[in-house]
Amino acid sequence: MIAGISPALPIAAIVLDVVIRVLAVIFVPKNRRPATATAWLLAIFFIPYAGVIAFLLFGSTKLPRRRRDKQQQINRYVMNATEGIRLAEEQPEWPPWFASLAALNRHLGAMPLLGGNTARIFGDYERSIHEMTEAVRTAKTFVHVEFYILSSDHTTEPFFQAMEDAVQRGVTVRVLLDHIASLRVRGYRRTLRRLTRMGAEWHLLLPVQPWRGRYQRPDLRNHRKVVVVDGRIGFMGSQNMIDRTYDRWTNRRRGLRWKDLMVRLEGPVVAELNTIFLSDWFSETNELLEREARQTVAPVGDEHIDCQVVPSGPGFEGENNLRLFNALIYAARHRIVLVSPYFVPDDSMLYAVTTAAQRGVHIELFVSEIGDQAVVFHAQRSYYETLLKAGVVIWLYRKPTILHAKHFTIDDDVAVVGSSNLDMRSFTLNLEVSMMVRGRPFVQDLRQIEEGYRRASRRLTLEEWQARPLRSAVLDNVARLTAALQ
Repeated sequence: MIAGISPALPIAAIVLDVVIRVLAVIFVPKNRRPATATAWLLAIFFIPYAGVIAFLLFGSTKLPRRRRDKQQQINRYVMNATEGIRLAEEQPEWPPWFASLAALNRHLGAMPLLGGNTARIFGDYERSIHEMTEAVRTAKTFVHVEFYILSSDHTTEPFFQAMEDAVQRGVTVRVLLDHIASLRVRGYRRTLRRLTRMGAEWHLLLPVQPWRGRYQRPDLRNHRKVVVVDGRIGFMGSQNMIDRTYDRWTNRRRGLRWKDLMVRLEGPVVAELNTIFLSDWFSETNELLEREARQTVAPVGDEHIDCQVVPSGPGFEGENNLRLFNALIYAARHRIVLVSPYFVPDDSMLYAVTTAAQRGVHIELFVSEIGDQAVVFHAQRSYYETLLKAGVVIWLYRKPTILHAKHFTIDDDVAVVGSSNLDMRSFTLNLEVSMMVRGRPFVQDLRQIEEGYRRASRRLTLEEWQARPLRSAVLDNVARLTAALQ
C-alpha cells in the first residue's frame, strides 16, 4: 500500500466508475437516436469523469422549457393569424406530392404555403451585401436584421452605414446576432459599440451568460440569416454579415474565401420571414411586436412562385428540416442536386439519398474540396464511399474557396434554400430557417447557379477515393464516431 493513501479510496473509485457506467446505460439512451446515444456512451465509458461532465454540459438537445413554450405560443399565434387568409391554391402544374409536403410543413412549423411571390438569387458575396444595403436604404418604418455572425468590418461597412442612416431618418432598426458565434469573431466588441452608437435596438441570441441567469446548452445556436425591410422586402439564405474571409488571419494565410447564396423576396412570404425574426425577438426580450406581426403583403409579379418558410431547431418537438428534406428526396422522380458545406447525414437521410440513387434518380452532391472545420470535414468524407457506390455524383468545389451555400433542387419544379446544412447539427442543435419554393423560373435560376458550381469543381471518382492514403481513411472513420455529437 502506498503510504498516506487509504485502501478505501481505490475501492470507492471503482464503485463510482461502475455506478457512472450503469446510470449512463439507463439514462443516456432516453429519447435519443441510437447513434447519438452510442456516441455518448462511448465517451462516458472511455473517459468516465470527463464524459459525464461533457454530457451534463452538452447532452440536452432541447432549449429550456420557457423557450420551447414561447415557440409553441408563436406557433399558435401564426396558425390563428393565417387561418382566414387566401393560401396558395393547388395548380395543375404542381407535382402530385407537393400539396402533401405543404401540409407537412404547415403542421411542423405553422407557416402556410403562399403564392404570388417574386424571388431573385444572388450567388456573389459582395453583390448580396450590396443588395441588402440598398434595401435598407429604402426603409420607411422598420428594418429587422438577424444573423448567426454579424461583424462591423470594411466589407460590411456600407450595410452598417445604411442601418445608421435609417435610424437617423426615424426608422426603427432591430438587430439580433448569435452570441457565441459572433463573440468568436474579431471585432465583436466594436460591432456592439457600433450598434449602440447608431441607436439600433439589439439583443444577443441564445446568450450564454450564467451570471445573468441566461444559460442553455452552449452549442445550441441560432444559425438563421434574415433581413426584412418594412415587411415588403426580405432576404434569407446562407450568408453571414461579415467579410468573406471571416476576418481571420489563418483563413487569409490559406487563401480561404467563402461562397454563399442569398435570396431577395417580395410578396406575401416576406411576412413569414418577418415572423421568424419576431419569434426570435420575443424569445430574447419577451416583447411581442404585434403591429409588425399583423402586416401582410399583397401578391406581386406574374411569376406565381409559391413559397413556404419552415423554421426548425431545438425549440420544436421534431426535426422540421430533416423531415422536409427526407420527404422531398423520397418524392423526387428524376433529379436531385444537393449543395451543402457540411454533409453529415443521419441514417434516415443517408438511406433516403442512396435509395433515391438506386431507384434511378440522378443525384449530384456539391461539397468543398477542403474544409474549414477539420472534424466535420473528415466526418463528411467518411460518407463518400457509400454515396459513390450508390451512384451519387460528388463534385468537389475547388480550393481555396469554401462553398458555403445551402440549397437543393428536386426535379424541375421544387427547391429549398436557407441556412440549414445537411448535417446532424443543423437537424438537431441549430435554430435554422429553410424555404420551400415551387416554381420553374426559380429552379431554372438555381440550375444556372449549379452549373457555375460544376465548372468550378472536379468530379470525385470511386477509384480515386478508394486509393486515398490509409491515414486519411483512419481520420475520416474516427471523426465519424463524433458525427452524432457535432
